[in-house]
Amino acid sequence: MTLSFVLKDARPLVDCAMGRTPADLVLRNGRWVSVQSGEIIPHTDIAILAGRIAYVGPDASHTIGPNTQVINANNAYLTPGLLDAHMHIESGMLTVTEFVRAVAPHGSTGLFVDPHEIANVFGLNGVRLMLDEALLQPIHVFVQMPSCVPSAPGLETPGASIGPAEVAEAMRWPGIIGLGEMMNFPGVFNSEENVHAEMAITRLSGKVIGGHYASPDLGLPFYGYVAGGATDDHEGTRLEDAVARARLGMKVMLRYGSAWHDVAAQVKAITELGLDPRAFLLCTDDCHSATLVSEGHMDRVVRHAIQQGLPPIQALQMATINTAEYFGVSREMGQIAPGRFADILLVEDLADFRARLVIAKGQVVAQDGKLTIEMPCPTHPDWATHSVHLARPLTAEDFRIRTSYGPNVAAHVIGIIENQAPTRHLILTLPVHHGQVQADLNHDLAKVAVVERHQASGRIQLGLVQGFGFHQPCAIASTVAHDSHQMIIVGTDDHNMAVAANALAECGGGQVVVRRGEIIGKVTLPIAGLMSNQPAAIVAEQAETVLQGFRACGCTLNNPNMQLSLLGLVVIPELRISDLGLVDVERFEIIPVLE
Repeated sequence: MTLSFVLKDARPLVDCAMGRTPADLVLRNGRWVSVQSGEIIPHTDIAILAGRIAYVGPDASHTIGPNTQVINANNAYLTPGLLDAHMHIESGMLTVTEFVRAVAPHGSTGLFVDPHEIANVFGLNGVRLMLDEALLQPIHVFVQMPSCVPSAPGLETPGASIGPAEVAEAMRWPGIIGLGEMMNFPGVFNSEENVHAEMAITRLSGKVIGGHYASPDLGLPFYGYVAGGATDDHEGTRLEDAVARARLGMKVMLRYGSAWHDVAAQVKAITELGLDPRAFLLCTDDCHSATLVSEGHMDRVVRHAIQQGLPPIQALQMATINTAEYFGVSREMGQIAPGRFADILLVEDLADFRARLVIAKGQVVAQDGKLTIEMPCPTHPDWATHSVHLARPLTAEDFRIRTSYGPNVAAHVIGIIENQAPTRHLILTLPVHHGQVQADLNHDLAKVAVVERHQASGRIQLGLVQGFGFHQPCAIASTVAHDSHQMIIVGTDDHNMAVAANALAECGGGQVVVRRGEIIGKVTLPIAGLMSNQPAAIVAEQAETVLQGFRACGCTLNNPNMQLSLLGLVVIPELRISDLGLVDVERFEIIPVLE
C-alpha cells in the first residue's frame, strides 16, 4: 500500500539512535508497554526526532542535546496512542477538527473514519470535504470510501449516490485507507454487479474492504458474504457472531459506542473460549458528543474491555497494533518501536486507563485532559450549510395515519431494543378512532414520520414505534437519520410533530424536542444537517437539552437520540422506515403499516 506519509529516508533516525544527531524530545524512565511482544519493560527511555521514534531502550542520554526537550515519565506506563478501528465522525455531531479536539486529550491518536453519513447528503463532494479536513489534523485521520450510498437502493432516497466510478476515483486520493462498511449484505451474497465492482476496485487498490453483516443468520448468506471480500465486521452482538467471524478470517471489531454495547457478550470468545485476541479490534462506531466530553473515547472502550476480563495488554493490542496491522499501517504506527510515528501516551494505571500526557506525531498535544496545541481552522462552503429542503411548512394533517378498516386493525410496529442497533418487528392489534390509528400513551405507542428533505419532494411516510416510553404530548425531530438522513420525527401528538419539523427546517438541521407545543430542547447542526462547527463541549451542552427533553417526555432509554436516528437505517433488522415506506429488513421489502 502506497501512503504519502511513509518514511522515505531513515538515516536521520539512525544518526539519532547512534547519538550523532540530538533528539527533539526524550521520554525518560517509563514502563514501556510493548504491544508487539506482549511485555511491559521497566526503566525505558524513548528518543523522538522529526515526529518519529528513533530509539527505545534503557538509556537515551546519548541522544540528548542542548535543545532536546526531556520529559521524566516517573515510572508511568508508556503505551502506543489509541486507534479507533471503525467510527463515524458525524455521529459526534462535530466536524473533523472539533472531533479531534475532543478525543486527542483522551489518548486517541488515530481514527479510521467512514463518512457515509455526509456522503448520503452530498455524495463525493461530502467525502472530499471530510478528507481535506482530515489531512490537516495533528493526529492520524484515515478515511474509508463509503460503499453504500444509498445503503439499500430502491428502499430509500439519499441526497446523492455513489457507485463504482466514484469509488475508483476516491481510491486514488491520499488518505483513503479502504472501502467503508459494505452494508448491502444481500447485494453481496446475491452477487449484484455494482456491489462487487466496488469491492473489486478496492482489492485491486490493495486496500481493505469494511464489513457490515447485520443479520443473525450465520448460514449460507453469511458464508456468501464473507466470500465476497469483506475482511472485518462490527455488527456482531452475540458470542457466536464473534466466533463465526474470527474462524472465517475476519477481524472482529468489538463495538462500544454511546448506544451500542457489544463488547461484553462477544469478548467471551477470548476470555472463555480462548480464541486468539490478535483477531479482535476495538472500535466505537457511533459516539455522541456528550459521551466524548463526559466519559471519553477509545480510553473508555479500553477500560470497559478490561472490566469484562481482558488482560490490559490484550485490550491495548486490540486498540493499537491489531488495528494498525489490519489496515496495513503497522510500519508507521500502532506500537512503540523505532521508525514509527511517535504516538505515545503516559498512563499511570493500565486498568483505569487515562492518558496523563498525549504525544501525537512527535509533539505533545494534550496534558492532564487539556489540549496543548492550536487546532486548524477550516472553513465550510455555503452548499454544506444549506441542506434542509422541504416542499412546504408541515401541519398536523400530515401526520395522521388514516384507514378505512375498523374497529380494529393489525399494524406493523417498530420495537426499540435498548443499547442495540437491531429493532423488533411487532404486529399489534390497534383500535381505529374516527378513521385514524393514533398514538397511545398507555401502551407506549408513538408515531414515526420520515419527511424527504433533500429534493423538497413533499414525500412523507408514516409508521408506528414502541419503546420510547413517552407519557405526554410531545415530539422529537432530527435530520440525523441514518443513513439517508431524511428528516425523521417521533411523537405522540400530530400538532407537536408539525411544530418540531418546522422548527428543525428553520434552523437548518439538527434535533428538536417539543412538549405541549413548546421547544424544550435543541441542537443546531448546520453542516449537512449532521454536524456543528462548535466545540464538543458546546455541542454536548446543546445535545444535553435534547436528552433532557427526551426524559421530560418520559423516555428513560440510554442515548435515545441514537435510537431515533437509526429508525431509518434500512439495512439493520428487523423493521425500519424510509421516505419510501416501512421496510421489512429480513425480506428487504416495503410493507404496509396497516393490514
